[in-house]
Amino acid sequence: MADPKVKLALVSVTDKTGVVEFAKALSDEFGVKIVSTGGTARALAAGGVDVTPIEELTGFPEMMDGRVKTLHPRVHGGLLARRDLESHMAAAAEHGIEMIDMIVVNLYAFEATVAKPGATFEDCIENIDIGGPSMLRSAAKNHASVAVVSKPEMYDAILEEMRANDGATTLATRRKLALEVFRTTSAYDGAISAWLAEQI
Repeated sequence: MADPKVKLALVSVTDKTGVVEFAKALSDEFGVKIVSTGGTARALAAGGVDVTPIEELTGFPEMMDGRVKTLHPRVHGGLLARRDLESHMAAAAEHGIEMIDMIVVNLYAFEATVAKPGATFEDCIENIDIGGPSMLRSAAKNHASVAVVSKPEMYDAILEEMRANDGATTLATRRKLALEVFRTTSAYDGAISAWLAEQI
């Protein structure tokens, strides 16, 4: 299967370092449609990026204080669909699911939150990211087609690769990115379980 060009990217980050410049380059240089959530969407729009709010993709508003915004079949179907299977593509077409070719996601700062003096149990619980790890894992599982960018320091190399490959990322890079994701989510869950064990 040929390396897919990036046509749609979903951007949702806690660490916004460099994200405006990265998203602007994706949009301006490669014509990538940028979909985003909450505070990230506002930051991108303020930085001059043409951004589509997540609710336009899902057909549902962000709700429950942001706890529910990306946990939706139009997100995870767009990440997990196998582009080489007619049945997957037919199901996507039937349900209006667009393919997502890249996600730019980093997680709520759980470890920084629990390290703060006076952090309450409730504050710590609210900083357990659910949608972020779910998207990271979906994209990493389907790295045959989806590039998953989980750290700001990756942005420049991704752009350089896309410039060298007519707007596509390579499978070798997508595999490395997937490995980084599973390392990240493993460490994240480890930090949560260690903290919760201390509490109880």
